[in-house]
Amino acid sequence: MKLASRAGRLLVQIPLVLALLGVGTFSMLRPYLSDDEDLYKQGRIDEVVSQGPVTVQSIEWKLDSMKAYTALLNEDGEAIKLDAPAGSIVVLATLTVTPRKGIRLNEQGFSCDALLRDSKGNTWDDTQAYGYPLPTYCGDDDHPFTMDKPGQVAKVYIVPKSAVPNLIGLTVEDFYIHRRVLITP
Repeated sequence: MKLASRAGRLLVQIPLVLALLGVGTFSMLRPYLSDDEDLYKQGRIDEVVSQGPVTVQSIEWKLDSMKAYTALLNEDGEAIKLDAPAGSIVVLATLTVTPRKGIRLNEQGFSCDALLRDSKGNTWDDTQAYGYPLPTYCGDDDHPFTMDKPGQVAKVYIVPKSAVPNLIGLTVEDFYIHRRVLITP
């Protein structure tokens, strides 16, 4: 009788131990498993392109230049007022963008966001620089874009002086398929 009782308990305990071991292993390894959305949210870069062109979210991107300045000047040679803290640096990236089939292009233009990125994973949004000779966004009435025709746009970033040596390029993203491309100068 004692032997049958032990065998019954073993039949219950072995599957229970295996189930607990499986749950523990899964819980420990879950952060390392490839969850595409989580990796995208953490800033994963899927592709690195030197200057381009590269097509992301129906926009063809080509980085023409990326330079750091202490001030940005308009066509008359006067400094453009930017909301920048003292000691910051202005990074000017000039891009050639071409809207392709699949982008919603109307009289206001289209959305063309690119983030400045450094080697430590920090990113900066662009800022508007009114009075610069090139448009600073892809919806400028004075510089309309047309489908399948390249146009130039200037992206202006305000960064701390200490970050300038670590800048590596611009990232453009496709939020729907979780794709991020780094365009290096």
